[in-house]
Amino acid sequence: MKALVLCGGRGTRLRPLTYSLPKQLLPIANRPILAYVFDHLYAAKIKEVGVIVSPESHPAIKEFLGDGTVWDTRIQYLLQEEPLGLAHAVKVARQFLGDDPFVMYLGDNLLQDGVLPLLNLFQSERVDALIMLKRVANPTAFGVAVLDSQGRVGRLIEKPRDPPSDLALVGVYLFSPRIHQVIDTLKPSWRGELEITDAIQELIESGARVKPVIADGWWLDTGKKDDLLSANHIVLETYCLRQLAGTLKDSSVEGNVNIAATATVTSSRITGPGVIGEGVKIENSWLGPFVSIGDGCVIKNSRVEHSVILKNSVVENVFHISQSLIGREVRVRGNPDTHPNLRLLLSDFSEVEF
Repeated sequence: MKALVLCGGRGTRLRPLTYSLPKQLLPIANRPILAYVFDHLYAAKIKEVGVIVSPESHPAIKEFLGDGTVWDTRIQYLLQEEPLGLAHAVKVARQFLGDDPFVMYLGDNLLQDGVLPLLNLFQSERVDALIMLKRVANPTAFGVAVLDSQGRVGRLIEKPRDPPSDLALVGVYLFSPRIHQVIDTLKPSWRGELEITDAIQELIESGARVKPVIADGWWLDTGKKDDLLSANHIVLETYCLRQLAGTLKDSSVEGNVNIAATATVTSSRITGPGVIGEGVKIENSWLGPFVSIGDGCVIKNSRVEHSVILKNSVVENVFHISQSLIGREVRVRGNPDTHPNLRLLLSDFSEVEF
């Protein structure tokens, strides 16, 4: 069994932040989304991983993943010059995948239970494709599946204008090598892409066995700001433990908060769950709940909640920041005499004063 992890695309829904950082490397609970994906592959004992990259994402993705040693796997980087669809990504990886079955995992998606239960089911059922489905409130944003009365997949539609179902395809798929024969015959959709939904539909119509699984646990698609903040909320709530390794002076910490050893918290209040990175300095502030503060950040005289702040950023004299995603090396400075409530999406090296 091999894995194909998709880290291409342009991340347009998270611009301007993704002009300087691939969306797969944006942090949740102070770890890049992609780290969780590789944790899941490691748990499933998958040793060979192809990583689809774009010309823009390749340098940063390769710098983070390296050769895969951290996850005891071998990585091969596969360049997709243009974002021409998920099925096109499989086509790009054809030589790497060979005749092996594989799991395809979108690098900006997360599953509560990882891929191991799906892999076990795929192998025991001996199917040609296993797809995971989840009921969603906005099916027009996803590929959707229609199941018949016996629970079999009848039809798949990519981002339908008039959805016939609320069952969205989760960004994790398992395929036998039979998928390659189908993709070789695909034509681009109205979006100009080779759609994986069309490929799975062709599998069904050719008589292949396609098994749907409706997910019980959470599924996180972190392609937009609010989605990423929601993912941060869920991951912190699920996994964050109380570990107060840093220096606390005249401060209180409530709930599950992880404070790194070199962080300093002075005259402040922190409400969990939350993660405070290495070298962070917090003074006369109230943080939380649901904050992830990256390494080297400085928070002074400010209130921050339900937000993700990337490394080496400064927030000073800001009355209230919430539901915000703030990039690296950002400066947000306020005036103690003003009391705005801010919701921000700021790219790296931004500067805001008011």
